[in-house]
Formats: sequence, structure tokens, C-alpha cells
Amino acid sequence: MAEENKNPNQLNIELTEEIADGIYSNLAVISHSNAEFIVDFIRVLPGVQKAKVKSRIILTPLHAKKLLGALADNVKKFEAQHGKIKDDEPNSNMPMNFGTPTAEA
Repeated sequence: MAEENKNPNQLNIELTEEIADGIYSNLAVISHSNAEFIVDFIRVLPGVQKAKVKSRIILTPLHAKKLLGALADNVKKFEAQHGKIKDDEPNSNMPMNFGTPTAEA
């Protein structure tokens, strides 16, 4: 008889082969409304004036905040192991909201 899940809070996540291949992105555009955050992942090619959104993720504000924390934690761990990530890309000053709503502090 198969053993039942002993931890009711455990979530089994399936990763298909197609999704596991991933999609390369070198630009993310983030916008938000009062109910959701939208992250568009884009691949920009040198010398090409047009780029296509390769993937769009829509998050609740709570999950966007949790993602922010998880990314910050992972960057910290990465830099502890591999050294500081250099932010000297020529397009690193490109605005990331492209006219969509932005947060103000």
C-alpha cells in the first residue's frame, strides 16, 4: 500500500521537461495595478530595435513581496559564494517601468 503524505503542508510540484528548459531573458519590465504585479520577461538582441515578451507572470501584491524577499535572499547567498555581482551593463540605467505605474516612497 502506498504511504500517504505525512506532512499535510507539503506540496508536490511537477516540472515538465518543456518548462524545465526555461526561457532566456535579459530584461524584465515590472508594472502594477491596485490588485496585481505584472512581470514581463523580454529577450533583447544587440542591434535589433524590437523585442518580444517571452513570458509574463502575474502576481498578487503579497506574492510579489514574497518574491522580492526570496530574490534578495538568493542574491545575498550567491554573492557570498561567488563574489559581488557587477552592475556595469551599458543599459543598466534603462527605466524598467516604461510609463506604467510606479511605486513612490
